Amino acid sequence: MTTNQPGAATGTTANGAAATGTAATGTTQPAHRGSLGLVQGTALYIASVLGTGILVLPGLAAAAAGPASIVAVAAVLVLSIPLAGTFAALSARYPDAGGVASFVRRALGGTAARMTGYWFYFGVCVGAPVLAVLGGEYVVAVLGIDRSAVPIIGFAVFVPPFVINWFGVRVAGWVQFVLTGLLIAVVVGVVAATFPAVEVSNFEPFLPNGWSGVCVAISLFVWAFAGWEVGTHIAGEFKNPRRTIPLATAIAVAVVGVAYLALQFVTVAVLGDRAGDSQVPLLDLVETTAPGIGPVLVAIIAAIVTVGVMNAYLPAFGKLGAALGRDGDLPKFFAKGAADGEVPRRALALTGVLIVVYFGLMLLNNLDLTGFILIHTSNMVAIYAAGMLAATLLLKRWSFGWWLAVVATIMTAGLLVLAWTNLVVPLVLAVAAVIVTIVRRVRRRRHPVPTDAAAPAPTELVGAGIVAGIAPGVSSPSNTTAKDTA
Repeated sequence: MTTNQPGAATGTTANGAAATGTAATGTTQPAHRGSLGLVQGTALYIASVLGTGILVLPGLAAAAAGPASIVAVAAVLVLSIPLAGTFAALSARYPDAGGVASFVRRALGGTAARMTGYWFYFGVCVGAPVLAVLGGEYVVAVLGIDRSAVPIIGFAVFVPPFVINWFGVRVAGWVQFVLTGLLIAVVVGVVAATFPAVEVSNFEPFLPNGWSGVCVAISLFVWAFAGWEVGTHIAGEFKNPRRTIPLATAIAVAVVGVAYLALQFVTVAVLGDRAGDSQVPLLDLVETTAPGIGPVLVAIIAAIVTVGVMNAYLPAFGKLGAALGRDGDLPKFFAKGAADGEVPRRALALTGVLIVVYFGLMLLNNLDLTGFILIHTSNMVAIYAAGMLAATLLLKRWSFGWWLAVVATIMTAGLLVLAWTNLVVPLVLAVAAVIVTIVRRVRRRRHPVPTDAAAPAPTELVGAGIVAGIAPGVSSPSNTTAKDTA
């Protein structure tokens, strides 16, 4: 995969990191210090997608579409391939802590990149307490504990991932390998234990609610297959991004797809019409064939899912927060840890504060998750739309990766139209990004930079993830800087 701009290839290192501007000053770019291998990286990718969806979505999809919900899962799996493939192509070529924001910066400029970064850091972060509460609700239902324990269980979910990530993504990666291995083992165990109870008669009628029901099920499973953008923020932490990221993504797509398809199949085939009757369909499923150990098994799944997904998302939030500080979109204090191999502890601490605030707002809202889920998903859709548009401009035209980006752009545009009524928070964050741009321009006019100091430092160009000639219409470092700051 190559870029769409002629000068880009000569401005990148072997791992795709920006190197523009170093030759002119005689300095060299810091050596790539990523430590993640294929095993840990694949585990992080799987965990970011195979999350809380396995706890609730099989039952909800079965209620909406009956046996045809299996078709819905297969359809979303196929539709997710262009999205995952495009992110893999971009991450492999341009590994940077800014993730999707860094891709947008290359193609669309600094203001659009700032919007994208804010959408993920402040908007998607709203989903963290949602995840914890969902896990807490499941544990309470399984163990028969009073629902007042949900906030305590949910808040406890945050502690282990924060402690793990405080020691760096290498430690988090190996922990995630163990958690993902346990999750896959438990999913395989559930499918194997319930398969003997499959009844062919449960597949009739196959389309009880028509194709409209399948459409509803597809919209539900979009939530389940979201998460491919998480890996973009830790792309620089891979030892060999160009080789490892596409392979890890391909393995994750296959594993996640098989897991969701298998769970949907046994949910329909074993529970039949009862599949959508409960808020805890996985519990109903295992109690059919394993009434003794079933509840314990489901409680283990809920714990692994919630801790595992948080452990996968926290490195992304931390790296993005540090990148935003590095690029001037957050106070410079938070920039420490943005470089490959460094631990963004200050940005992680800020992430923790945000999560605590959101968790408190959720408690004030009596743990009603609907609004928070809509904020999360609307920001995700906005990020996908910006990221896929950037991909069509960055990847080599007519290449396989470019075609994936085109298909994904059309898909995300459709999702953006569907989500338009819930785009208030993304619009507010976009306005904040524009205000930051205006403030920075006013400051530059009041305090102009001397001519001999106008050229940006190499680290600034590298940190912003900019390569001369990458963005449309950009052919020199000076033009790149002007575009970036705008």
